[in-house]
Amino acid sequence: MAVLSKIRQRSLLLIFVIGFCLLAFVVGDLINSGGFKQTSKYVGSINGEDISFEDFRSKVDAVEKGGQGITASQAANNVWEQEVSIALLTEQFEKLGIRVGENQILDILKQSQDIGQNPQFQNAAGQFDYQKFKEFFQANPELAPQLQQRETQAALSAKYQIYSTMLRAGLVATEAEGKLQYEMESDKVTFDYVAFPFSNIKDSEVPVSDDEIVAYMRKNEKKFKADETRELQFVVIEDKPSKEDEEEVKKNITELLSPRVVFNEATGKNDTVKGFREVTNNQEFVDANSDVKFDSTYVTKKNLPAQYAEQLYNLQTGEVFGPYIFNGYYAISKSLGKKAGASAKASHILISYAGSKAPNPAITRTKEEAKAKADDLFKQVQANPAVLESLVAGNSDDPGSAQTRGEYDMTPGQMVKPFNDFVFNSPIGKVGLVETEFGYHIIKVIDKQDAIRLATIAQRIEPSETTSDDIFRKATKFEMEASEKDFATVAKSLGLTVMPSANVKALDENFGSFTNQRQVVRWAYEKKTSEGDVKRFNIPNGNLIVKLKKVNKEGLMPISDAKPMVEPILKNEKKTEKIKAIMKGATLEEAAKAAKVAVASATDLTLQSPNLMGFGSEPRVVGTAFATAPNKVSELIEGRSGVFKLKTKSVAKAPAIKNFDTYTARLKAQSAAAAGRIVPALKEKADIEDNRLDFGF
Repeated sequence: MAVLSKIRQRSLLLIFVIGFCLLAFVVGDLINSGGFKQTSKYVGSINGEDISFEDFRSKVDAVEKGGQGITASQAANNVWEQEVSIALLTEQFEKLGIRVGENQILDILKQSQDIGQNPQFQNAAGQFDYQKFKEFFQANPELAPQLQQRETQAALSAKYQIYSTMLRAGLVATEAEGKLQYEMESDKVTFDYVAFPFSNIKDSEVPVSDDEIVAYMRKNEKKFKADETRELQFVVIEDKPSKEDEEEVKKNITELLSPRVVFNEATGKNDTVKGFREVTNNQEFVDANSDVKFDSTYVTKKNLPAQYAEQLYNLQTGEVFGPYIFNGYYAISKSLGKKAGASAKASHILISYAGSKAPNPAITRTKEEAKAKADDLFKQVQANPAVLESLVAGNSDDPGSAQTRGEYDMTPGQMVKPFNDFVFNSPIGKVGLVETEFGYHIIKVIDKQDAIRLATIAQRIEPSETTSDDIFRKATKFEMEASEKDFATVAKSLGLTVMPSANVKALDENFGSFTNQRQVVRWAYEKKTSEGDVKRFNIPNGNLIVKLKKVNKEGLMPISDAKPMVEPILKNEKKTEKIKAIMKGATLEEAAKAAKVAVASATDLTLQSPNLMGFGSEPRVVGTAFATAPNKVSELIEGRSGVFKLKTKSVAKAPAIKNFDTYTARLKAQSAAAAGRIVPALKEKADIEDNRLDFGF
């Protein structure tokens, strides 16, 4: 019956998988909360094809059972993306008349591990047996729905394979394109030029208004098109301990250092309890008084808290240091003594042989051959220990050497005994040849560290009940006052900082630096929430007070979002006009004099790599140089980093070659990647209606 369970599990997990290269979505939990009124029985539609809520919900439920480590809204978003992709691709399959038969579906099923590689469906030779597969489902008719689902998905996968093959076949690179690529990489131009960088004009000299930004966005509407968003202002009031809370923890932990009198309920008398300095059972004392349990391990100086490493490491046995603050705790530490050579660092080369423990399957050398090679390497390292590191990459059979360069930090007993004994019984710099069950090791001891064992009492510094109450009252007061007055003014009066505004879409779950805040986004999109409304939310470290600052309707993106992209463009356009008015002259020398700059030279630049020293990539400048006849002076050129004027000195044409296959093949490889952009392209042209918000997703 194990196979029944496998098939059921796989059916749920693979229900959305189209195939080898179609979809790879992460899935998890789906939010199921109230507050939204259902206005339709359809969760959405793609090109007029409706997606019913019931069907969408059932698929999400199936995904939830297999989802791990993801948030609820990620699940909803990923299932939706799958539905959209499948619908759009299926539409393409139908338009192109793509059909698949039983054999093609079976080929896809055979490639899944739980079917094609399932021993129950294999013959004596270990090959998939279709007859056994059929007989299994005939004997288990209750699995027919799961099989049908798998076959449906396999059919989609097979169609996608045909579709993607057709796309790749249509993405060609011609010989002419290969020739052009060769020329772009190989033709070279040399020219003199004058450059006036945009940075020579202050930004303050070319102000850009919001109206100018909007006008530019309207000219390039497609580029700046945006979905409906909500702009949020917010303030965080952390639930953190006060100075009084810190002092209270410090007082409590300091009292543990000295003897104290406590009442013994059993005897009805006062007892004198030893302090941390005097106790001999340090583990019992630590565990009774610390928020962090006793740790008996030895710690090297480099692994102690950096700020206090010197004081802690130099404690004499029985000596106490503290109180001190570390990682949100007040702590006191007592030295329980040091241990010499508690950790070490060594570098090694491993030479394995056939039959040694966990060898690389490709290793066929005998033990004798391995010993001879190890002896040779050992002699080299003995003569010059510094060469060991350079010998690791080409000789060591240790699979971890690529990442560690053969170096390991270790504690006693961590490595196999012969390796361990050599390292911990040898001085720093010692080189040796050691045999273990893994083979022969050429080892160099790089470093050794003594370590100290500490008994540490650590008590977390947390807000007291009084502090938490005060913080809650402050957050509530801010929420109430900010609902009636200016958000920023109220924040300032209470000593709070308003965080930079964030724009959120209807199905976002994160904003600003906050993750997993779907509750905030849902509130911002509720019909009863209006611009100017303020609400307080509980978050793990305190209170988040949010104001719905603005509702940005679908259309052009908010100016605040577009400004970082558009403003530099418009400023450079204005700077260009100023520079053109300055950079007068028919010759380079005249233009250079007017601009108060020097004439510079560029040698052997190509269209493929049009980089000007000090200016970066300037394709328009280099392209103009190629297009300008030798000894002719160009007009002024608006580049990426400034305004240029140039005089071409020479153009060196690439030598003729027999064919351009190498360049054509490279272009074909680049074109093949375009097949992966088909779904985004289809989505851009599709009529997609998304009603998930109405259902509380």
